[in-house]
Amino acid sequence: MNNLWRKSFMAGVLLVSLTAGAVTPAFASAAPDGKTDAASLAGGMGISRNWESWKAEWEAVKNDWTQVSLTPGSDFSQLNFAWYSKKDNSDTAEKKEEQAAQEFSAQSGDAFSDSSESVFAGTEVDTSAAGETVEAAQAEETESNAATEVNIAEKTAIAEEDIASEESIAAFNAEEGENVAAFSTSENDAEEFAAEANTDENLPDFDTESDESRAIAAMVADILGAQADTAAPKLIIGEGRNMKNAKVYVAEQTDATTNTKTNEAYVSNKVTATGLSANTVYYYSYEKEDGTYTEPAEYVTKSTNNYSFIFVGDPQIGSSNELKGSDTAEFYQAQSDAVRNDSFNWNTTLNEAMDKTGGNASFVVSAGDQIQTTKKKSPGKSEMTSEIEYTGYLSPDVLKSLPVATTVGNHDADNANYTYHFNTPNSSDLGSNGVVGGDYYFTYGNTLFMMLNTQDTNAAEHKQFMEQAIAANPNCTWRVVTLHQDIYGSAEHSNEPEITNLRYTLVPYFEANDVDVVLTGHNHAYSRTHILEGGHKTVEYTDDEFDAELDKDMDAGENPATRYEAPANISADSKEPADVAYLNYLNAVMDKDAVEDTEKGETVVNPDGILYMTANSSSGSKYYDLVPRMQSYIANRWQEDVPTYSVIDVTDNTFTINTYRTDNDQKIDETFTIKKGVTEDIKSASVGNVKNQIYTGKQIQPAIKVTLNGKTLKAGKDYTVTYTDNKNTGLAKATINGIGKYTGTQTVTFKIVPKKAVLKTVKAGKSGTATVTIGKAGGKVSGYAIQVSTDSSFKKVTTYRTAKTTYTLKNLSKGKTYYVRVKAFTKVSDKNVYGAASKTIKVKAK
Repeated sequence: MNNLWRKSFMAGVLLVSLTAGAVTPAFASAAPDGKTDAASLAGGMGISRNWESWKAEWEAVKNDWTQVSLTPGSDFSQLNFAWYSKKDNSDTAEKKEEQAAQEFSAQSGDAFSDSSESVFAGTEVDTSAAGETVEAAQAEETESNAATEVNIAEKTAIAEEDIASEESIAAFNAEEGENVAAFSTSENDAEEFAAEANTDENLPDFDTESDESRAIAAMVADILGAQADTAAPKLIIGEGRNMKNAKVYVAEQTDATTNTKTNEAYVSNKVTATGLSANTVYYYSYEKEDGTYTEPAEYVTKSTNNYSFIFVGDPQIGSSNELKGSDTAEFYQAQSDAVRNDSFNWNTTLNEAMDKTGGNASFVVSAGDQIQTTKKKSPGKSEMTSEIEYTGYLSPDVLKSLPVATTVGNHDADNANYTYHFNTPNSSDLGSNGVVGGDYYFTYGNTLFMMLNTQDTNAAEHKQFMEQAIAANPNCTWRVVTLHQDIYGSAEHSNEPEITNLRYTLVPYFEANDVDVVLTGHNHAYSRTHILEGGHKTVEYTDDEFDAELDKDMDAGENPATRYEAPANISADSKEPADVAYLNYLNAVMDKDAVEDTEKGETVVNPDGILYMTANSSSGSKYYDLVPRMQSYIANRWQEDVPTYSVIDVTDNTFTINTYRTDNDQKIDETFTIKKGVTEDIKSASVGNVKNQIYTGKQIQPAIKVTLNGKTLKAGKDYTVTYTDNKNTGLAKATINGIGKYTGTQTVTFKIVPKKAVLKTVKAGKSGTATVTIGKAGGKVSGYAIQVSTDSSFKKVTTYRTAKTTYTLKNLSKGKTYYVRVKAFTKVSDKNVYGAASKTIKVKAK
């Protein structure tokens, strides 16, 4: 593909445009229908030539359904491929391939055929594309003394072929249901080939692409030997441009879509490449239906220790098309124009994101809705209508070397084309909606990624799937879930009852399985939550309630002032019963009590809860307004009708998110980092004041509230408490001991005060006296404070202290009424600490 999709030729222009004074957003105003015009994007970024080139090229590629997709494999050592080829019902495909290889060998002469013979005379089968390893028996010795292991699915089909060639075949073993085989050159032979190749260790220079294709076909034929006659397309991958240690895989094929306009049927080809090493440059080429091979594409594996990935939402290629799905020339032209527009913006976002990572992103996570047109809304409910959108989605050059972990969105879910175009690892029947398959997972470094198809809303199946994925990968530091619906978003969909109902069924399972981060889409607007834990349903409602109220509340009309945020047309003081019920519902789904941490842009350490993040549109094909009342659970949100993307950096103990707008590279949110597995000193914690405790005669152990970095720690999980001197009255101690992620100790004190005193009697005596009798207090008591007042409220008090349980009051005024009460006290650090006052007894002096 030409330089349209490579930004390097415009780097100088772009640099000038981004550095000459203040950066101006590319979109001074959004398109009226909430979408991004590619010409405006290109003009604002200084890449209009790219757009003009793409418009011309689109006419040549829009009907090519055979674009390859890369998906992360089961782990970092695997890579999944899928591509279409036209279905060939004849037996000519393998003949074309064999003829091409023979022609090339004859034309190349000694320059290539001799070296290839030495390289490929002996081969070794590796693993199948499905990742299954086949044991191989020892073969007869051959002239090259090398072995070929073969793993082919259809055992009977192979048995019927004459698989004995002049080269010895080391082994044959087939497992029922398997139809993918992998083959590899030996390392020594590959080194010989490198020596024969150009000085830059490339394949020999070729005058034409067809020459290179024939060279690759010859390589494949030499590696496969007799198995080269297999009709299914092959994929070859090896280290460096010379494909050292090359492996060849025979694709697993499934009948896919038929182009009813040309009557051409397509098959989906899938391969899993295995045994990849980190930090290695690979090249791959795959076979097309005519037997030719694609130009080798580069794929570079990255580190798995500290790595980056790109998170995007809703490319939804074709969504900028405003025409309904009618079977008219106008519709198909509008669809083509929309796909051309959206795929240009999609490509621009991906290129910007890769530039932001310095080209080091390991893969992309997409939160769903890769394309727009569902089968249900296609003209004649045709499954082929979305194929032009998949062509646009897969067209960026960067996707030839950058895997995408896709999520099933509602626009993907009713058409099996999604399944044909993407080869997902560890796919499960759990979570399947019956059309596009179920949940799947993969690991990368220390992270388990669980991709849920929540178009199936059976939460119990998703729970079972997550438990199985975690059981298979128990030692991953980070657990990340991706699903399409924005269960904690802040735009148009987020308050819909079907979304919040899904939230409350899934969240308990996420929390029970210690999920760290949940990535979502669907809302076409950016939002990030606080750390949340314990969100639960507090009012009952059905999925289709409040539809009318939501429409009424969110209707912005043509008012540009509410382009990014809906207007809140339902007043908070409305008395309409339907409005009141709606507002009560909105308040209930705010989940105020679920917020664990309310700091913005801070580093959160060892959270117990989960971060939920919703991506904006990555192509600008459609935007939604933010809801008018920002939910309590939201930490930050953003909508300016501009495509955005996030770069997520992962280490052993940090998960850091930065989110940018595509047009000017500026951040739309503060950097947010989760730190996990970090030990902290409990000495830095804040301990709440412990109230005075009342003597009971038993050891007293009051609850201790400990907070650190805004997080309330949990007793038994984060710390333990040891109590001393906590039985008698006086000063007690509580020593807080950090456990788990916390270390160190901190000691606090609290007071144990005497029990409520008992005033037995107050008897008036002669000459202005009165005798006070006190019940003896339990525990260690320093004395008793007798309070005397002439009013029952004790506003003015005279206090007499005694260590005895009887005391005589003197100098009382004859005939005057006095009120008497008593408190027991104990001395703590030279200060008296009092218990509660006794009952009051009044006495009239004589």
